[in-house]
Amino acid sequence: MSPDEPFTLDLLKDISISKAIGVILLISGTALGFLFWLIYFKGGADYTSGLVTSLPALNALLNSASTILLLFGYQAIRQRKFSRHMKFNLTAFITSTFFLISYVIYHYFHGSTPFTGEGIIRPFYFFILISHIILSALVMPLILTSFYLAFSGKLKLHRKVSKVTLPVWLYVSVTGVMIFFLLRAYQ
Repeated sequence: MSPDEPFTLDLLKDISISKAIGVILLISGTALGFLFWLIYFKGGADYTSGLVTSLPALNALLNSASTILLLFGYQAIRQRKFSRHMKFNLTAFITSTFFLISYVIYHYFHGSTPFTGEGIIRPFYFFILISHIILSALVMPLILTSFYLAFSGKLKLHRKVSKVTLPVWLYVSVTGVMIFFLLRAYQ
């Protein structure tokens, strides 16, 4: 295979789209339910450390890295450099996965963080936060579906789904960084 040819996994070619989407929705729904419980019902633990309090900054860094990698991946696909596109997007997926792990650890120990800003910034912050939360719930199944379609060789469908996945993933990554800075600015 040359670096400019799409890469597929034979194992995924045998899995039907409906089965794959079912598994993807099950994984995504379970993760979403767990995060909802963790943030809104569990509450923080009685433990804190410098490491835990530094995790939001790490999360912002990981979201920033994902954004940059996604943009490089987009540029690579526009140049029809499939191998480079795949590497950038897989690395963006890895940084997003590390973000999710760090996010879970932080919220396990810390719980939710209230926004204390007042005035015009308050509705601005909550608009960003609410849209970020809604699109965060959608981005995981979109990402997993895009990867499944690419690696199973269903490239026409991959392109269609990825045209939605990319802007949603970028929005979630960028607004995650914005939320971090807004929370820091108004603590």
